[in-house]
Amino acid sequence: MCVMANGIERPLDLLNASKGKEVMVQLKNDRQFVGVLRAFDIHINIVLDNTKEMHNGEVRKNLGLTFLRGDTIIFISPSSTSLNE
Repeated sequence: MCVMANGIERPLDLLNASKGKEVMVQLKNDRQFVGVLRAFDIHINIVLDNTKEMHNGEVRKNLGLTFLRGDTIIFISPSSTSLNE
């Protein structure tokens, strides 16, 4: 197995390294959420805290603690949107 420079060997290693950090999640229905990754399981069901629903780069709705079902997720990425402004 190839080990990447940051010690990530498997996809779940990257999610584990992202716990407690802000991530952006894109869903199949074109909805996008930004929040702090609190938990996930092997099905990539995830729990986000301080969740914001985004639309065209702007906050549409504040959701707080949110559960997103893994089979609706297209991708999870480190967030490039600063929500503290």
